[in-house]
Amino acid sequence: MIDPGTMNATTKQPASHEGSGGFPPFDTSTFPSQIFWLVVTFAFLFVVVWRVAGPRINGVITTRRNKINGDIAEAQKHRSDAEAASAAYQTALAGARARANAHAEETRKRIAGEIDKAKADADARAHEATAKAEASIQAMRAEARTSMTNAARDAAIEIVARLTGETVSAEDAAAAVKAGN
Repeated sequence: MIDPGTMNATTKQPASHEGSGGFPPFDTSTFPSQIFWLVVTFAFLFVVVWRVAGPRINGVITTRRNKINGDIAEAQKHRSDAEAASAAYQTALAGARARANAHAEETRKRIAGEIDKAKADADARAHEATAKAEASIQAMRAEARTSMTNAARDAAIEIVARLTGETVSAEDAAAAVKAGN
């Protein structure tokens, strides 16, 4: 422990520094030694940077430059590969479109042919049905004429029998009906 009675209230500089010229680096008497050590230190640092750090930095820069150039070359290669793949894809796509269009056109023609054939068949069946219907109508007309002629003949026989009381033969009545048309 320190005795409080032995402490001095003032602070004094050590005797070795009294009377010096101030801050030591600015003392002109030490300039030659300072310059010598500055040159020695600078020369040592220059040699260390020149022989050790410089080649290492240069090696790192060269390695990075080579890596970047290699990456750029690889990217260019991948780009050209991608462009070639894109061109092949576009060519394949154009070929597929052409085949699809040809197939669609072939299908369109085949369907049009089938439609034309079905239409021709339907027209033939309709024509045949129309011919049958017309023949049937003609037959019905002929039958209707025959029936009307027979009905007129029978009516004429009946009318003559009621009005005159005479009996007329069927051939005479038929001849009279034909003459009346």
